[in-house]
Amino acid sequence: MDVTIVPGTLKGAVTPPPSKSQAHRLILAAALSGGVSTLSNVDFSQDIEATLGCMAALGASIQRPEPGVVEIHGLGNSIVQAGPAPILDCGESGSTLRFLIPVALLVGGEAHFTGWGRLMERPLTPYEDLFQEKGITWKRENGVLSVDGGRGYDALALEPGEYVLPGNVSSQFFTGMLYALPLLDGPSVLRSSTPLESRGYVDMTLDALRTFGVTAEETEPGVFAIPGNQHYQPRNLAVETDWSNAAFWYAANFLGAQVDIRNLNLDSVQGDRQIGTLYWKLARPGDVDIDLSQCPDLAPPLAAMAAVRKGTTHFVNAGRLRMKESDRLETIARTLNALGAKAQVGEDTLTLEGTDHLAGGTVDGCNDHRIAMMAAVAAIACKQPVTVLGAECVKKSYPHFWWDYTALGGEVHGLVSG
Repeated sequence: MDVTIVPGTLKGAVTPPPSKSQAHRLILAAALSGGVSTLSNVDFSQDIEATLGCMAALGASIQRPEPGVVEIHGLGNSIVQAGPAPILDCGESGSTLRFLIPVALLVGGEAHFTGWGRLMERPLTPYEDLFQEKGITWKRENGVLSVDGGRGYDALALEPGEYVLPGNVSSQFFTGMLYALPLLDGPSVLRSSTPLESRGYVDMTLDALRTFGVTAEETEPGVFAIPGNQHYQPRNLAVETDWSNAAFWYAANFLGAQVDIRNLNLDSVQGDRQIGTLYWKLARPGDVDIDLSQCPDLAPPLAAMAAVRKGTTHFVNAGRLRMKESDRLETIARTLNALGAKAQVGEDTLTLEGTDHLAGGTVDGCNDHRIAMMAAVAAIACKQPVTVLGAECVKKSYPHFWWDYTALGGEVHGLVSG
């Protein structure tokens, strides 16, 4: 689906979708519990559908009694099972893949992971190095990842002990281990060999674990002591509104819209709640540096703001953006430059020299939900219409984005329902 946006102001109230990051974590904890959990305010985006599908493949019962609600009958704190190795289709969700690799090893046999888009190209080396050291077979062939603990069905593939991961690749590896290690029959230690980036996402994981009755204590920065023989307890919860997607409406306001962003938890553990602080940092004229190591998903909306502010914005520690749904460093710069911005890319940096307005034009959504939404927001500051190719990619995290955009007064041509 290709859409054309006529520049104009946006005005009104909007509630961003529920947090995809939190929903992944709550679904996983509920599926590992020994009972029935009900999660409400769930947005069934493509990534969330992937996680639900994988947990069902592992044996959890997933029911949807009403819109926005999912009822999960858990696996009973253990998923050791006999039978064929499960095939886990992770779609294009990096969270699903990285969270579930350690969990799937609790099967005790073999698990196969598939995906589409760039998913199976995204870095998995931290797990590969760690698990091969532990004697776990790791094979990637024809777009399929197979892991095999080689222990048969009477013993777990993971054993209690010390696990060391680099903290500068993705916090998702830590989340996966933090979910699996508490179910082992003895204590474990999870240690970061480098400063831990995207720390806010690890905090979200620890919060979800606590909510479901599981503890992991950070004894020193980047070192987690995890008791064994723990049990996930079922819970009934509502998913919070998502700060990562709310950031695009912050950017819209920066560019001249008047959007009332509702239902945000100001005390949330979501790391991207810092968008408010960064908004005001960019609102002041002059040159500014922004470190993206703890908030990589904020890069697109922040870049849209930086494109039209008074001053030069230098984003640093942004290298991990290259391994998102697109090479997001390159696609941010290419998209904004196509609209008339002045952006330059370094190995792990992005620099934008602010300009008074953007021209407009045609851009490719690059099968990247955050690039398409960035282009839509940037259209507010354009003189001419903006055409976004492949605009349906917003379904990955914000399925009703275009409908919210039009409800706020945006003029969008080419929308197709569904």
